[in-house]
Formats: sequence, C-alpha cells, structure tokens
Amino acid sequence: MRVAVIGVIGRLGRALVGALEEAPFTGTRGPIKWDQPELELDTLTEASAGALLDRERPEVVVHTAAWTDVDGCARDPELAMRRNGTAVGELAAACARRGIDLVVISTNEVFDGRRTDGIGYAPGDERHPINPYGAAKAEAERLATAAFEAEGARGRLGIVRTSWLYGPPGNDFPAKIAGAALRAREAGEPLRVVGDEIGVPTYTPDLAEAIVELLAADAITEAPARTAIHHLVNAGRASRADWAREVLRAARIDVEVVEVPAATWQRASTPPLWAVLAPTPLPSGEPMRDWREALADAVPDLLRSLRAG
Repeated sequence: MRVAVIGVIGRLGRALVGALEEAPFTGTRGPIKWDQPELELDTLTEASAGALLDRERPEVVVHTAAWTDVDGCARDPELAMRRNGTAVGELAAACARRGIDLVVISTNEVFDGRRTDGIGYAPGDERHPINPYGAAKAEAERLATAAFEAEGARGRLGIVRTSWLYGPPGNDFPAKIAGAALRAREAGEPLRVVGDEIGVPTYTPDLAEAIVELLAADAITEAPARTAIHHLVNAGRASRADWAREVLRAARIDVEVVEVPAATWQRASTPPLWAVLAPTPLPSGEPMRDWREALADAVPDLLRSLRAG
C-alpha cells in the first residue's frame, strides 16, 4: 500500500512515519514523506495537490499538518481558517476526484466542552466549536465530507479526532509543566495548574500505531459508508492538574501543585473545559492503553530534555 504522510516534521507526522516504516503493508520503500511547497497550507489548492497526487500516485494520504497554536489561531481567525479549514477542503477535493483515500486529523475542540453529564463526546455528536482553532477544524471536517460525498467522488474519508497530544520532540505539556515546576521550586512557590479542564492526554506514538492499525485492517470506513469518524485517544481521563501531578511524580520533581480555574489565565483562545472524547473501537477490539502507562514511556525523553536544558 502506498501511503503518503503530509506534515512529516510535526509531532504526529514524525510518529506516524516511524510507525509506517515498521508496517509490512507499506513495503520495502516505506511511506511517502511529504513536505513539498505544493502542500504549504497558506497556498495549497486542489490543482497543486492534484499535480502532486498524479506524480506520486499514493493510495492513501494521511494529513497530519496543521497550525496548532490555538492562541495564534484566535488572534488571526482568517489565517486559521485558511490553514486548518479550506486547505483541507482543497486536498480532499483532489483526493476524491482521483479515488484516493484520505485520513484527516481533527480535534476535540470541534465541541464546545460545555457538557456536564460526564460522558465523552461521540463521533455523531453535534459540532459546536467555541474558538477559531476548533471552528477551522470543524470546517475542515465539513468540507472534506462534502468532497467525498459529492456526485462522482471516489475513495474514502476517515476523520480521526484526538485530544491533548504530546510526545517527541518535546516542547509539549509535560516538558512545559516540568520546566515551570522547576522554576516554582527554585522560587519557593507552589505550581499553579488548571483544575477544571478535563480531557484525555494522548501520546503521539500510540495514536500513530492506532492509525496504522486502521490502515492495515482497511478500516478507514466500513462499506458502504464513504466517510467515518474515529475518536482515537488513550484510555482514561484527567484534569490538567492531574496530568501535571503525574508528570512531576514520574520526573521526581517535588513541588506543591495548587489547582486554579481556567479563568485564572488570560488567553486569546477559550479552551473547552470538557475535552473528553468517547473512544471508538479499533479493528483489534483492544482499546488504546491508559494515559498513565503511555506517559511512563514518555518520561525518559522528558528527563533527557530537562538535563539538556
């Protein structure tokens, strides 16, 4: 199977390329790693994407590239919509015309996070984003679905929603919280962490393996459906403060954690307070592992980065 990955320099793109290189179905050549000018999110068009598709002829494209600076998106909503919304629609149209399957990475932030029943959002729940990043991602889902369900379209679309991604090469929540904890300890102060944002920390290597499992089982969609939405997250749930405590415990950083409300921090973007996705089944029937188990695998890289810093 010829699988092309867009966004290979990003956190998830790197992990996915690594997982696909180990997958037997990509053959001896491995995945196609795309970071070409034709795919620049500011300028991507159906024509530029189509020319690349015609030249490389993949069977599946996994689009991991995005502008993930949610506060930056809030400060420039039009640019966020262009990069995270309409660019995906252009790519989807090019794939659908050629019968090339497409997997698009989306986010929990297509939901407003105002749910109070303790139930994770399901794939069929109504989208209602409350910030420009989520709005752009929701538009990407809409445009991609329309492209693959248009008359004459071919191929299949998989939308993979996930949440609270972290992993190599660092500069993620665990790395930032560990650095903040060290500074707080040096100053003799507690570490203040948001306690009312609840979500599912998801380790990029685990997400990459789950996507590879979908591809290996030819389970992007189930016939006769042309599109499907998958919620792929590690098991369990946590507040930001819970996550921080687990990071500090694993990294052996002794500092008091004080929970504060999200409203304490002045931000350009409004985060969903309830960021929990209800996971969808993988072909194996096995769920992704608990987020604490995944974090344990991330700790060695975190400790190395702290020592280097």
